[in-house]
Amino acid sequence: MAEEEKITRGKEKESLQEQVEEKESKEEAYKKQLFGTFGGVFTPTLLTILGVIMYLREGWVVGNTGLLGAWAIILLSFAITGFTGFSLASITTNIRIGAGGAFNIISQSLGLEVGGSIGIPLYLAQALAVSMYIFGFRAGWQWVFPAHPALIIDLATFGVLFAIAFVSAGLAFRIQYFILAIIILSLVSIAWGAFQGSMQHPVQWLGEFSGSAETGFSGIGFWAVFAVFFPASTGIMAGANMSGELKNPRKSIPVGTLSAIGLSLLIYLALAYWLARSATTDELLGNYTVMIDKAAWGPAVLAGLLGATFSSALSSLVGAPRILQALGQHKIVPASGWLTKKTTKGEPRNALFLTGAIVLGALMLRNLNAVAPLITLFFLITYAMINIVVYLEQSMKLVSFRPLFRVPRFVSGLGALGCVFAMVVVNPIFSIIAIALVLVIHTVLIRRHLEAPFGDVRSGLFVALAEWAAKKTEELAAARQRTWKANLLVPVEEIKYLERMFDFIRDLSYPKGFLKVVGLTGKAREEHLEDELPEIIERFRNEKIFASWTVISAASFGDNLQAGIETFGGTFFKPNLLFLHMPESAEREAEVAEIIKIALENRIGVLLFVDPAERGLEAPGRINVWFSDRSPDWEVRMELENQDLAILIGYKLMQSWEAELTFVAALEDENRADAARKFLDNVAAMARIPQAGIAIQPGGLVREFDVDPGDFNLIPLPASPDFDDLRRIAERTGTPCLFTRDSGDEGALA
Repeated sequence: MAEEEKITRGKEKESLQEQVEEKESKEEAYKKQLFGTFGGVFTPTLLTILGVIMYLREGWVVGNTGLLGAWAIILLSFAITGFTGFSLASITTNIRIGAGGAFNIISQSLGLEVGGSIGIPLYLAQALAVSMYIFGFRAGWQWVFPAHPALIIDLATFGVLFAIAFVSAGLAFRIQYFILAIIILSLVSIAWGAFQGSMQHPVQWLGEFSGSAETGFSGIGFWAVFAVFFPASTGIMAGANMSGELKNPRKSIPVGTLSAIGLSLLIYLALAYWLARSATTDELLGNYTVMIDKAAWGPAVLAGLLGATFSSALSSLVGAPRILQALGQHKIVPASGWLTKKTTKGEPRNALFLTGAIVLGALMLRNLNAVAPLITLFFLITYAMINIVVYLEQSMKLVSFRPLFRVPRFVSGLGALGCVFAMVVVNPIFSIIAIALVLVIHTVLIRRHLEAPFGDVRSGLFVALAEWAAKKTEELAAARQRTWKANLLVPVEEIKYLERMFDFIRDLSYPKGFLKVVGLTGKAREEHLEDELPEIIERFRNEKIFASWTVISAASFGDNLQAGIETFGGTFFKPNLLFLHMPESAEREAEVAEIIKIALENRIGVLLFVDPAERGLEAPGRINVWFSDRSPDWEVRMELENQDLAILIGYKLMQSWEAELTFVAALEDENRADAARKFLDNVAAMARIPQAGIAIQPGGLVREFDVDPGDFNLIPLPASPDFDDLRRIAERTGTPCLFTRDSGDEGALA
């Protein structure tokens, strides 16, 4: 009984979920006809796959490659699209897919910019494919009526297609049922021909790759034959493109798409065997309509050919405007407001008008052979991105990725690789052009700062990459002198102090450093800091500085800052510089001295700023970097003993301010002046700063300066500083000063 109750509850749960999804899809401002799995997905997908290549080129494939080669090409082609179909089924059971099919799927995972850069080419490919299918329909029509003018046939076919699509998608789908019946009749005619004895020839398992009549049977390679056949297996998005018109897309797209792929694969394999047994190699190579000749009733196969090309064109003409309307809905294309308008029944008429104009323009070109490979490649890029989306979401193991239809990760991985492989085989030059076009569109959309009404997984993707990088970094050697950059931790008690120091802190961090601001309660209330810090952090971000903030509340300045240092010290992206200003009281001096000690214990360098004249930092033109007396040993070593940070900061500020940089030796023993000067020359050369000037200050920092104090001074900070001495030094320079203490991870000579 318990087991029966469990099964009953499970069925009730599934039924409730289906009811909720159907209700959500119907709750729109307008009333429209919604389609189910068979009519909305299975039929258009199957009819698109069973197209002109099946009727006119499968025999040629068998004739060139033999039956084994043909089966190999068919299986490889359907493996690529089949893996994509499985990925499509998985992702559509994980999200509430909206209008736009593949565009909507990709956008919900990788953002509107990526979705749009794929969606625009996909729309164009879908629209241009209508013209290609019309040309195919005309070829079949002229086989019966060779005297009919090609242009008249094309325009008449387009007129009928456009009229059907204009009335409604419902009419298009009802007509497709009739076409499906015709194609079934053509397949029955072929099967009946087999039973009547058409399969009289022995199977040629391996072909000689003779080529085609157009090239004088000069020979062809396996992959060239594959490139001709592969477009037959595409078209799996015909149902997904109608995602906004389905009652339950989460259910209909997986079931309808995979069923259509599976059935069409069986049909292609069976037809290859029938062709190999029913015609000679010469017939297969030289007669593209061999299926009509070998069937029990040829007119049925001809009708199937006409119906297949007509239905494929109709599916594309119905699906393309819906992709365009979805693009307009998110303001990705020009005239978005006009394109998003629908009729009361939900028909995107304006998008259909534009699509019709594109199709008509393509028809007037009279030959799309030059861009035909580009159409296939745009489809392949779309398929590859769907596989990549699923692979990434599987790899990140996000809790939000819990599809009702799960596939192994290798399926999406092989699907993506297969699509890339097929692109190279079909046309490597056009592949580069297609990818370049996608990248150009992506660049344009990035600059437009699109706003999506849904979240995506890009942040999760970057977090996963950061976690991987963090693990790899921890496995490497600890020395980071070569990769050092200024990552600042800036404690702030009052916002006005950060505003006053904004330019200076920006120049220290730019271009690759980051900034962590810690709001400390005490002088300002916590609410005040939380209100104002985000605004100034946004200013830093606008200056291309990666900045973040937090507020810490504790009993005192020292406790606050100690908590911040210890908290950030345990993170991977931890700061390596603590930015402090000169303490204003004896009590604060003791706290700052303790904070300096804690920072150094956590391998965080210290910058102590003081501006005795409070004149600010308006583009200083001359910077001095001071070196402590090293007498009697003025020898250059890779570790400069608390000088590396001052040199690195001096170099950064020299670049930011376009200032002059001078190395100054604070020399207590005047007899060592030559050794000190040589030392500074060598340091400048080894630090790759040959433009640095050299100066000697006799008597060290305790007497009046003989050297030009410049506009800004960088001075080594003792491990246990005497703040009164530091103030006197700063007053003696009469300039803003930055006292620096190395953490040990800096390396000016690295």
